Amino acid sequence: MNQPASHRRPVVSLTIDVTIDVLEAKIVMSGTCAGELEKLCALISEQCEFPLEIGPPQVLYVETIHKQAEAEGKYIRQTGGAGNYGHCKIRLTPAELGTEIQFSSEIKNGAIPDQFLASIEEGVRETLEQGVLSGYPVVNVIATLLDGSCHEQDSNEIAYKIAASIATKEAARKASPVLLEPVMLVEFVVPEGFVGIVIEDINDRRGRIEQIERHAFSQVVQALVPLAEILGYARELRSVTQGEATLTDRFAFYQPVLRNRGPSNDPGGVTANKPRGPKPRSGFAFAHLDEDFEQ
Repeated sequence: MNQPASHRRPVVSLTIDVTIDVLEAKIVMSGTCAGELEKLCALISEQCEFPLEIGPPQVLYVETIHKQAEAEGKYIRQTGGAGNYGHCKIRLTPAELGTEIQFSSEIKNGAIPDQFLASIEEGVRETLEQGVLSGYPVVNVIATLLDGSCHEQDSNEIAYKIAASIATKEAARKASPVLLEPVMLVEFVVPEGFVGIVIEDINDRRGRIEQIERHAFSQVVQALVPLAEILGYARELRSVTQGEATLTDRFAFYQPVLRNRGPSNDPGGVTANKPRGPKPRSGFAFAHLDEDFEQ
């Protein structure tokens, strides 16, 4: 029986998503807890009876817009026979945090026939999923089809899809797009003698101390730290504290990335047998906002 080239299979943790691409001989895992991913990678390495090459983890960045903007897109081609004609006007509006992409139409008087609306929506969604800054999905956006025109003979689905893509890209560029990075709530359990070292390290990693609780022989430090700064940090923490400190983390919110920082080109995920890292965004699921935290 033939199996699909890519399928999903559940794992023990509900916060981890695993995508297996048989043709590429590649496994990509994603989740909202870096520690869980590291533990799962270690478990897989111990139990697998075939060679594994585990690539460095990759941060899931996303993009969004800061203001409302509108733009028109036109795709008009004449090739001797039947031509191509698509024309539409799109408005992008910022939405609340955690909002999935929404699309609606305000077309009146049949300026664009209903049969082409699905193609326009498809062009809008695909463009936003591909990103406008760094190739990461655009989130928290409401897209509205405002106007357009139609040619009785040359209009078709492909032309409107391309026109919608053109309009969406231009509107997004005008809407002050920004790259966002995930921030984690990290809890450190640290022996008394190492608290100063850990706090200094948190500050160096663009972290913000939220709370410190004193216990009998240790202190519990809670901090908000960008995920990009703590990938693989559990091993470093054990090293500098002689194996005495531990940390746990969970997703808190997204924040704008500083201009001098951003996603690297390092491959991510877990690759079996064939060390080929995924392209940006490949196999990574969007991390939904935790209701317990606000930016």
